[in-house]
Amino acid sequence: MTQADIQDGARGALGDVAVLRLSELLTPARVRVPLESLGKDGALAELVGLVVSSQGLEAERDEIYRAVCERERVLSTGIGEGVAVPHAKYNGVGGLVMAAGVSREPIDFGALDGRAVQLFFLILGPEGAAGGQVRVLSRVGRLMRNESLRGRLLSAGNAERFLQILQEAERAI
Repeated sequence: MTQADIQDGARGALGDVAVLRLSELLTPARVRVPLESLGKDGALAELVGLVVSSQGLEAERDEIYRAVCERERVLSTGIGEGVAVPHAKYNGVGGLVMAAGVSREPIDFGALDGRAVQLFFLILGPEGAAGGQVRVLSRVGRLMRNESLRGRLLSAGNAERFLQILQEAERAI
């Protein structure tokens, strides 16, 4: 899948929706195991920092962080079962970009089920990639329903192992 596919909502040659694989949107540089932060604001800033440094957007860090926090104020992106998917639209990125992290300790995130969060998947994309962003949110939700997968990701130990576990899970579906 090309960046253009991701940017235009991930449509294949026949107009069907291509499968967006999280493991294709993440890189070891955008996965932190463990996150250093022990609070919600710090975790969000750390995830934004991973995207910013990997995309050369250092000058836009504050603006990106504000966009993520503004979305979070509308409704918590803690989707339940210890997982949060903070996301925002930001036209400074060329297509969908993800970062992920595992916190050492559960973080109160105001999740819908009241549980603290340890698994984070940050999604940023421009206005034109809104459809792709929704599909990635859905994919995260579907994968994270699997308790065994969540447990394996929590015990990954490092970014490379985290990505390997995610790739194996995506191949299995």
